[in-house]
Amino acid sequence: MRPPLAPHGARGGGAWITIGSFDGVHLGHQHIIRFLVEQARLANSPAVAVTFYPHPQKVLRNVGEPFYLSTPEEKDGLMSNLGVDSVLTIHFDLPFSKTSAADFMRCLHNQLAFSRLLIGHDFTLGANREGNFSMLERIGQELGYQVAAIEPVRIESRTISSSGIRDLLTAGNIAEANRYLGRPYQLSGPVVHGDGRGKHIGIPTANLAVWEEKLVPAVGVYAALAEVEGLTYDSVVNIGHRPTFYEHPAEKSIEVHLLEFDREIYGQRMRLKLVERIRPEIRFSSAQELIDQIHKDISQTKEILTHASD
Repeated sequence: MRPPLAPHGARGGGAWITIGSFDGVHLGHQHIIRFLVEQARLANSPAVAVTFYPHPQKVLRNVGEPFYLSTPEEKDGLMSNLGVDSVLTIHFDLPFSKTSAADFMRCLHNQLAFSRLLIGHDFTLGANREGNFSMLERIGQELGYQVAAIEPVRIESRTISSSGIRDLLTAGNIAEANRYLGRPYQLSGPVVHGDGRGKHIGIPTANLAVWEEKLVPAVGVYAALAEVEGLTYDSVVNIGHRPTFYEHPAEKSIEVHLLEFDREIYGQRMRLKLVERIRPEIRFSSAQELIDQIHKDISQTKEILTHASD
């Protein structure tokens, strides 16, 4: 197997670790990581999160469409904000997927010399998903670490999962997805040139280019917060194909109208926090009809974001 590199920032031996894909770092992941950090601090030990990239499902199921709830950088930042001392990302590919659970854990233990392993209730690793709790516990007796499984976080009896959040986003249910994430879903990237139609109708928009692997929610109009140049602006976001201006669907775009904003920001990085879906994307019979609807969207966005900040 390919040995993992030692994580930046880990201190000495006796680390407390958790292992998982952690895509999105949702409330369930946060529960595990917070418990890890809390217990590691009590033991005066470093807390290390071990994760994988690419996501094992992308490799094993050959998933082609955009999939990720978080970029690798976003995931590292979210976990670091939760207090972990370091994040170790292991490259995942088909040859690596054939590694046995025992070989993987021996190699990882040689690198980190950890004394505690915390995992999710249904976690498995290794070839054929053989490394369940019982096997990891047996390997731990050999290597000298203890294992604890953390119960899942549920909302109204539904277990929080990354796959469930992907389903919600694909359906456009951003409010429920945000509830399971514990924060607004984010899209980020540079502002790029569009076709200028927004400015032509008096409602300028910034076109956002996001990582091609990032899951973009269902087409529609969203109330959002846009962070750019260190400031945050209420925004109306259209995700879709601009059917009013194109007889045939155009390439899917993310257009952002920042309220009370009139500067050029081409090339600047923007981060969107999607708060609520206002409506589906609609084909209007005229540009004026579209303009009238956008002004209604702006009013609704202001109301939504005012209540969201209460």
